[in-house]
Parts: sequence; structure tokens; C-alpha cells
Amino acid sequence: MQAYTEFIDEVLYDEAAIRNRVAQIAAEIDHQYAGQDLLLVCLLRGGLTFTADLSRQISLPHELDCMSLSSYGVGHYASSGNVRVNLDLLTNIEGRHVLLVEDIVDSGRTLAHVLSMLRTREPQSVRVCVLLDKKMRREVPVQVDYVGFDVPDKYVFGYGIDIDERFRHLPFIATADLAKYQPPAR
Repeated sequence: MQAYTEFIDEVLYDEAAIRNRVAQIAAEIDHQYAGQDLLLVCLLRGGLTFTADLSRQISLPHELDCMSLSSYGVGHYASSGNVRVNLDLLTNIEGRHVLLVEDIVDSGRTLAHVLSMLRTREPQSVRVCVLLDKKMRREVPVQVDYVGFDVPDKYVFGYGIDIDERFRHLPFIATADLAKYQPPAR
């Protein structure tokens, strides 16, 4: 298996920068949702690391549920535009304050799809918290309420974000030089 050091371009955000920004976002959420019934909805798998760290930093009581959607395929580095629900919520969100937590938003297609789906379930509110925002790739307008970092139009990985399901475990966010990347044999 190829080591990430062979195709890393640059580290955009190191572990300390991520930790500090997650704490800042959590403080904003604590303020915004004070006294309210908050449900964090993690979009798996990419949002898992961010959601776990964010949840531990939020001081107000809250619940957690997960969804899994797919619009990317192995070996594909851009959204296909076709969104499929692999795992739906177990929690009834009617009348709840829902905070959707996502790793990255670029085209906005996946996020727009899930927001539309969640709104049909009549939550009191739905807001969006993303770790990374790739605004220049937006094809569908979506409201993002909390943003960790803006990122350039490059492939990023680490801190929950994968390349072919690998390298999610890295504690930093880096850009990849895809010309140097060798997809795993399957």
C-alpha cells in the first residue's frame, strides 16, 4: 500500500488548528442552542471524526444520530450527483432542532438532497455545520451555518476524509497530488 507521504502536496490545517477551530464552533453552538433540544446528525463516514470531536466540545446536553449517504464511488474524486441513502436516522426529528454535521461541502448536491429529505420530517429547525467548505465548486446553493475552514479546489484528505477509504485516521487535513497517487488494487 502506498504511504500518504508519497502523494501529499501540503498540510492545510494541522492537529492544533483543527482542535482550536472545533472548540470555537462548539462554543458558537452552545450559545446558539442554549436551552434547546439539540440533535446532532453525523453524515457518515467522513463526518465521524469531526462529529465525535465536536460532540465532546459541546457543553449543552444533546443527542446524536447518524446517516450514511453516497454520491462518490471508489476511484471517483467528484460527486456523481446521484445521492443514495445507505443508512437513515433512527431518531424521529419532528419538532427537534437538528444540526447536520458534514465533513466537506463542495458541489452542494448531497447536502441539498439530505436537507430536503430532513425538512419533510418537520423538524423545528435544521442547520448545517461543515468542517471544510469548497465554495468555488458550488453547483447548488446551500446554506451553511457553521464552517470550520475554507479549502481550495484541490483534493483534500485526513481527519475523517478519505482517499479510496484510506487515510481517514490522519490528525491533519492535507491536499493530495493525485498525479502521484496510486489507487489500491482491488
